[in-house]
Amino acid sequence: MEAMSVGARLASSVVGPLVKKLFRTDGPGAGLVDRPVRVSSLVSFRGETRTLTDVELRKIAEELVERAALSTGVSERLPSFEKRAVVNAVTHSLCFMEHIDMDDVQAVQLGHLELSRSLRSSNPAATIGLSSDAVLLHAQVVDTACLHILHFFTTRSTFVPRTLVEQSRRIEELSSKIDTLIMRTPSPADGGFEARYASYISTKHGKLTIFGLDLATASAAWPLDAAYLSLEATGTAAGGKMPLTMPAEHVLAGRARVLLRGVAGSGKTTLVQWLAVSAARSDVDEHLLYLHGLVPFVLPMRSLTRAGARLPAPDEFLSAVGCPIAHAQPTGWYDRVLTAGRGLMLIDGIDEMPEGEREEARNWLRDLVGSYPRNHWLVTSRPSAVQENWLAGEKFTELDLAPVSRDDVAAFIKRWHKAAGSADAYGKELLYAVRAKQELDRLATNPLMCALICALHRDRRGYLPDGRKELYDAALSMLLSRRDRERGIYKTGDMRIGETHQVQLIQKLAYWLIRNGRSEMDAKDVVDLLSQALTSMPRVAEQGTAKQIYHHLLVRSGLLIEPVEGTLQFIHRTFQDYLGARAAVESLDFDFLGGNAHLDQWEDVVRMAVAHARPAERTRLLTGLIERGDSSKDTRYRLHLLAAACLDDATELDPEVRTEVQRRAERLIPPRSVDQARALADVGPVVLELLPGPEGLTSDEAYFTVLAAVRIGTDAAIPVLTRFRAAEEKRVRAELALAWARFDTDRYAEEVIADLNEDDCLYFVVSSSRELRTLRRFGGRSYLRITSPLGVEEMRSHCVPDRLVGLCIAADMRCSWDWLDEFPRLVELTLETPLPEVDVSSLKDVPSLRILRVPSTVRTVGDDVLPPTLKIIRTG
Repeated sequence: MEAMSVGARLASSVVGPLVKKLFRTDGPGAGLVDRPVRVSSLVSFRGETRTLTDVELRKIAEELVERAALSTGVSERLPSFEKRAVVNAVTHSLCFMEHIDMDDVQAVQLGHLELSRSLRSSNPAATIGLSSDAVLLHAQVVDTACLHILHFFTTRSTFVPRTLVEQSRRIEELSSKIDTLIMRTPSPADGGFEARYASYISTKHGKLTIFGLDLATASAAWPLDAAYLSLEATGTAAGGKMPLTMPAEHVLAGRARVLLRGVAGSGKTTLVQWLAVSAARSDVDEHLLYLHGLVPFVLPMRSLTRAGARLPAPDEFLSAVGCPIAHAQPTGWYDRVLTAGRGLMLIDGIDEMPEGEREEARNWLRDLVGSYPRNHWLVTSRPSAVQENWLAGEKFTELDLAPVSRDDVAAFIKRWHKAAGSADAYGKELLYAVRAKQELDRLATNPLMCALICALHRDRRGYLPDGRKELYDAALSMLLSRRDRERGIYKTGDMRIGETHQVQLIQKLAYWLIRNGRSEMDAKDVVDLLSQALTSMPRVAEQGTAKQIYHHLLVRSGLLIEPVEGTLQFIHRTFQDYLGARAAVESLDFDFLGGNAHLDQWEDVVRMAVAHARPAERTRLLTGLIERGDSSKDTRYRLHLLAAACLDDATELDPEVRTEVQRRAERLIPPRSVDQARALADVGPVVLELLPGPEGLTSDEAYFTVLAAVRIGTDAAIPVLTRFRAAEEKRVRAELALAWARFDTDRYAEEVIADLNEDDCLYFVVSSSRELRTLRRFGGRSYLRITSPLGVEEMRSHCVPDRLVGLCIAADMRCSWDWLDEFPRLVELTLETPLPEVDVSSLKDVPSLRILRVPSTVRTVGDDVLPPTLKIIRTG
């Protein structure tokens, strides 16, 4: 058998049988043991009845070291004397088990890595003078041995106390988790490479480029831990009848396959980075334990399909994304990882592929999932890029990234100003402006727009334009000229290209990308395109060659980046679409724009083209969309809704054209699916006055109408939502209760929450202390779902004792639950925790409680002391 094959099988076929020789075999009557056993009494190489001699113990160590050395590739690099020294060190480490002052249960609870560290530290002199390869080999052998030692303990009949039911169940769960750890532990053949790869992932994806933080003395790279804003993902619960919400970073907890939709700038790529870095870390947060041991593969579709390249096979994943250590991956490594179900497949940006190539991408995904079904899969896309149920055949759950709540916007503004080193006054002033001005409030719906607003507010010393086009114009001005001029970067002899000329050059690059359906282009194509443009721009051409001007734009514009050497892309797709639309209008390509308007990649381009166009040109564009939609049954819905969405950007338009656009939109209302609700929300506030109901609507139409109004998100939607307060359909009212955090707390409470029908055990969602206090003003509610970590005193003070019947805690409160005895009518408690275990023993002091719901993946500690009247129900 070749070395790599041995390495792949070392953990299961070699270590397990060898470990068993280190311990005594259970004799007759072992099953009657009802207490833990000392580790020192289990070993087979001590005492008068020892069954393993010192020579045999050393032979076990020799075999482990030799196999590990072969499988890790260090065998040829280690001289024989160092191998002997490693064997000595491993032998001494294993011998120390006879001196361990703990029992087998304590050892299992300690964990294999801590046990390994304890054994290795027992003889620190054993590795003195050894090379780094030898020290690493010693650690890997002992780590792997300890994992199997603990697994051996959990499978012994004496380990399970037959008379202790609760302890038996806990031991069974521990055994299952150790089995999972064994499955997720790389073989020694792969451990060294995976450590390097994890370091690469943490470095590559551990920082974010936040718009505006490259100004003044602030760094453009923001540490991911400081920058990450926990967003929410929404969908429908099993059966598709009730709205569902969860932290976005938990979308793969309990779900193996997810298709996540989100608008441009909503944080999809940031979430991908967060998951990748969290999986790569050895100290995974206990809320993200489901990521432990997984190997992240970050696969941005724009990079995979660069220059029309075919989609890669698994062995090409690393090289396809430019990973510099791709060449070092052990032979067959990817297959071992994916076959074992250890892959975290993060496929980002299906929408960044040309629409005609997405079917090929779906087939590629189907083949991958079919070949390696046991892995975790996350696929991201803009909402309109793929149809509903696009991957339903592969059992993907479809979720949406929700717009940021008002509290999230406030948190982002505070973090941005702290990172930028700005005075608190700027942040407070901006926060007030966003809440006071409806137009700004509507724009601040995702991290990109929040960062854009923060940067412009500081750069313009408090002045902010109102509309989206004006915001982008101001951002371009700030990036292309003002920041360098105000920072005093220019020196005598420097290349100076004015803002107008920079825009002309960069928008040609943007339009080329759009016309070719790409998000990246080769540097050679950039230079060729600039060379053509410079023939008509002599004042710029005389300052340098096309290559020099390209370098100047890359370094100074703030709009362009090179993700890998020799490849260009825009800092964000939104700027590409904005400048590409400007180029299309200047080229009078209105028929070309209209001819591509049915393609999702052109939607934002068309909307921005309407904003750039003059009144007569807007008329031409919108009339074309209407007429083309009228004549095409397949694209009618998309084109007519796109025309309606453009009204928000049409500052001046022929009234007759506006009327015709609105008339077409009315025919598409009410929405009858999630996709239609999303599309209507994209139209903006103008659609609110067209939304009907609840009279005359089916239950589905009522739900999707509410969903559309909620997603629009401005306070202008509140009067529409108010009409549905008494709806009979529970999921409609559940969506209204869930949406509170997206609107002004007091106004929404008074107009919607106060009179929301509570029938059918409707849970009211509370995401802040202010909302909880507001509910108390209205007499409290019978069913509450708490989604933020409120303090126990707040809960006791603001929940109404004689009103509360059902309580759901969907946040990490980490408290004892005995305080719930102050609520005499409380009969149901639901704990939606991402933690692996929760102590419920204190619930014995809550006599009214009859039902406790916990996720099936969470271990309950102390449920053996709960009264028989309390029933535990496992969910999910």
